[in-house]
Amino acid sequence: MKTSHIILLVVVAVLIGGIISTFQDASTYVTFDRADQNIGETYTVVGELNLEHDITFNPNTTMLRFTAVDDSGSQRVVYYNSPKPTDFEKSEKITMKGFATDTAFIASEVLMKCPSKYNEQNRMSGATDSYSSED
Repeated sequence: MKTSHIILLVVVAVLIGGIISTFQDASTYVTFDRADQNIGETYTVVGELNLEHDITFNPNTTMLRFTAVDDSGSQRVVYYNSPKPTDFEKSEKITMKGFATDTAFIASEVLMKCPSKYNEQNRMSGATDSYSSED
């Protein structure tokens, strides 16, 4: 076998390994209840911040603790061991990737959908949509 064939086989093997690892890492969107059924398995939960509960951040340990409500109405305490995102309290939706424990959801990633600054400017100025519903 030529050296170029061996190198080509190694490159193909690495590419196949990379593709397989990305499929195994892909998490599915579920509710907190579904994540609770498979404790320790990584899932992605989409929900909203429950502002009726305290949001605590410890800067010494960079631990953020908050309560989230998923799309089905289930709520869980969420721990996120990273700095608190800017304007966290203003987020409309939160996407949390992590795993459930017997007492909470441990998030490794938190993505926020914040209100658009343009929507907020329109609300502040009292502007409405440019179309009307007149017949």
